[in-house]
Amino acid sequence: MLQEFNYLAPKSKNELYALLKKYSGKARILAGGTDILVELHNQWAAPEYLIDIKKIGDFQGITFDEKEGLSIGAATVCVDLINDKNAKKHFPLLVDAAHNIGSPQLRNRATIGGNLCTASPCADMGCSLLALNASVELGSEDGTRIILLKDFFTGPKKTQIKKHEILQRIIVPVEMAGARFGMQKLKRIKGHDIALVSVAMARTSKVLRVGIGSCGPTPVVTEDLPARASLRAAVKAVEKVVSPIDDVRASKDYRLFMTRQFVEKIYRELF
Repeated sequence: MLQEFNYLAPKSKNELYALLKKYSGKARILAGGTDILVELHNQWAAPEYLIDIKKIGDFQGITFDEKEGLSIGAATVCVDLINDKNAKKHFPLLVDAAHNIGSPQLRNRATIGGNLCTASPCADMGCSLLALNASVELGSEDGTRIILLKDFFTGPKKTQIKKHEILQRIIVPVEMAGARFGMQKLKRIKGHDIALVSVAMARTSKVLRVGIGSCGPTPVVTEDLPARASLRAAVKAVEKVVSPIDDVRASKDYRLFMTRQFVEKIYRELF
């Protein structure tokens, strides 16, 4: 059963900021609810206040700007990203990644921002957004700040978000528009499942970048490689940033082996 909490539904960012400051450390955000409601049901979390942001229009929708790139409101659900014409045209890797999240029912509720804020090592959007060098915008009464996604994750279930802040939007830079891409996800079963290993690769005329999930305490990304970097260089760059572990789902050696296999497969498709 869900424990008792106070439900709040601000209608503007300023109202939200005031609530986050007032109840700092006592509140959790409700966007899609696919993670927080599970936590409440299993009594893994017990916030005094649950703040619903779905009524705040600023956190919804997707826009594309020729200078900034793609802007995704944090409360945008996966199915809206999948169907967005700008995402399909300029950043199809994100569409592919969103398709990998759960079931159709879940994709109609789960939000892009929520997937990142949960900060799971196997977050499906994490490795694709890292490969595209995305940033996140955090907001509060103190103002806004933009940080690279690769600096956003600090550990399993941990991020740089302060107790009085909220993730407002995700920004994918315009220089990554039209990047050639590939993504592979290893699951235990053929149906909907979390990743044992996931690899996303994006290549433009200038840069090659690889994002990896489920192979470290957070999703990770390689250093920027030259667009024509060799396969060996790509594999070495990946091996440098991953740190897989043995757990009940897979061994360290198997994860490392499959990571190499996926990098090789995607690389050959892109070259």
